[in-house]
Amino acid sequence: MRILVTGITGAIGSRLAPRLLAAGYEVHALTRNRDAARLAQVPTGVRLMTGDAVSGIGLPQALGGVDVAYYLIHSMEPRAEERFGVRERRAAENFAAAAVTARVGRIVYLGGIVPEPSAALTAGTSAHLASRLAVERTLLEAVPDSVALRASIVIGDRSRSFRFLVRLVERMPILLIPAWRDHRTAPIDERDVLTCLTRAATAPKAGGRSLDLAGPDVVTYGMLIARIRDQLMLDRPVLNIPRLTLTAIASRVSAVIAGEEHALIGPLMAGLGTDLLPRKELATELLGVRRHTLDAAIEHALREWELIEPLRAR
Repeated sequence: MRILVTGITGAIGSRLAPRLLAAGYEVHALTRNRDAARLAQVPTGVRLMTGDAVSGIGLPQALGGVDVAYYLIHSMEPRAEERFGVRERRAAENFAAAAVTARVGRIVYLGGIVPEPSAALTAGTSAHLASRLAVERTLLEAVPDSVALRASIVIGDRSRSFRFLVRLVERMPILLIPAWRDHRTAPIDERDVLTCLTRAATAPKAGGRSLDLAGPDVVTYGMLIARIRDQLMLDRPVLNIPRLTLTAIASRVSAVIAGEEHALIGPLMAGLGTDLLPRKELATELLGVRRHTLDAAIEHALREWELIEPLRAR
């Protein structure tokens, strides 16, 4: 079976490809920049294909003869000329059209959990999560046997959202938590996400469905930050600021503290304004994946992080 992995230099794609190779699949990877892919140490045995989903260049060649394609493209890089949602929609439409022409049997997409009701793009849905849902619909409508997996916060050493939270805890002597601290989510270990993605390639019962990815621990964002603080073995008092509800201001301040670009952090934080909880049927149950606890996930991610970069707090 031939599989195409997009987003090969990203946190998930770079670790998914070796698993697919180990499972015996022929693995191709789509990259916009071959030099960047080589620097990211793409595994030997992965055939690199050059192309760009936003422009559509190279997609017919990359998808030719492919049985399953992993769509791990998120276009949140800051661009002055247009918003990320426009680029994401165009990329998904181009990819879906090329997949149909190439007769790809299944697309596996990793998106984000959306607030209920998820049947409509409601006013309360952040632009970031609404864009993920729009991409999901585009791909599933084009290739009916596709699978969409939805996750909230992935706990991994290269996960942008997890790294952002760790940096905040490291750099703030007092943890100032805005009003969204009480909203709940179910973070999931990156290892569990990768196992689900791998099994989703061929699982018959997963075809044509969107399934939520969630860890076994439901926590508030305030509790998640406290868990990270405890794993870092830091003494950081928490100061709740219930009246600080302006996400635009809080996200700008947080981005500066964490050393991140606001163009990336702003949309992510906009999704914290409500609970992001999974629906009843979980991908892990359907795919037979045992889940790691939140504490185990955080400890593993921090340990992997420290193998390549020292953490100030430890």
